Amino acid sequence: MKFIVALLIAAVSLVTYWCNTQENEFTGESQHVDMSVEQEIALGLQAAPQMAEQYGGLHPDQEAAQEVKAIGQKLVQNTKVSSTPYQFDFHLLADEQTVNAFALPGGQVFITAGLLKQLSSEAQLAGVLGHEIGHVVARHSAEQLAKAKLTQGLTGAAAIATYDPENPASQGGAVVAAMVGKLVNMRYGREDELESDRLAVQLTGAAGYDPRAMIEVMHILEKAGGGAGGGPEFMQTHPNPGNRVAEIEQAIQEEYPDGLPEGLQQ
Repeated sequence: MKFIVALLIAAVSLVTYWCNTQENEFTGESQHVDMSVEQEIALGLQAAPQMAEQYGGLHPDQEAAQEVKAIGQKLVQNTKVSSTPYQFDFHLLADEQTVNAFALPGGQVFITAGLLKQLSSEAQLAGVLGHEIGHVVARHSAEQLAKAKLTQGLTGAAAIATYDPENPASQGGAVVAAMVGKLVNMRYGREDELESDRLAVQLTGAAGYDPRAMIEVMHILEKAGGGAGGGPEFMQTHPNPGNRVAEIEQAIQEEYPDGLPEGLQQ
């Protein structure tokens, strides 16, 4: 009976995942997501205060905060992002120690003061914000939520199928299944990061910024230890910044095969 229940749970999880497919109007990709854009926006707005609190709240420096907002909105208003339904807002977090930036579904974008003070140009800040905008328009959060639900369903089915109340050691099978599911989702996370880098190249260039500033950001992150962490790269949530440089250089070459136009802001 437990195997039948496990198979049913696994089947429902797989069917639900594969049947919930939408075309992303921004990227043109077909994606497995199970929420609407409106739900993404609502989710991001709901989570924003709690996420900000984890980093000490918003930074009291209103001038710096307005600079972040202005550059973020320049990226939105001067690119095709302006035609998307997402409600972008950009926030400077008070945390002076953590080097980080992230985006919530729907368009709430955050950068810590710890990262901002590492940047030395407007173009570098535009590169960071452009990367986070890329996550939003590519609907990476919605994809990750759908994958997490699939993984949860499959690992739950595996736990039911392998558990033997008379043999506690059988729980090890569920633990292994959970670890495999986590690694699969981490792999998708790295692919999302690289896609956002490519989108940031497009957005920064279109908004008048030199996309090569993103390479400088990667060097800054590498020096700060951002994304590199301990252990081999395949166990990290983000790709090694040094390895991302080659991807960014390739994206710039593909976007500007005849060379970068003159007059881009450094």
